[in-house]
Amino acid sequence: MRLILLVSGKVQGVGFRNGAKQYADINDITGWVQNQDDGTVKLEVQGKEQVVNKFIEKMKEGFNSFIRVNDVQIIHQDEEVSYNNFKIK
Repeated sequence: MRLILLVSGKVQGVGFRNGAKQYADINDITGWVQNQDDGTVKLEVQGKEQVVNKFIEKMKEGFNSFIRVNDVQIIHQDEEVSYNNFKIK
């Protein structure tokens, strides 16, 4: 399963990208995370459906107490990409 996620809220400057990377690395999720100019964070995540769904739920909770996720836009992707790991862009 491969998704593009657009996350809004208090998600920049609060450890969101590092939290996403740590969770992804532990759970065999590949892809990337990147801050956007409009204050959102964009992710491309790929992995087993159940694991990716748990990642989304964890992301909505926040990886720490400073993060506040207001909305997650999910865009399903048809094809998988050959990522070797999860990186912060």
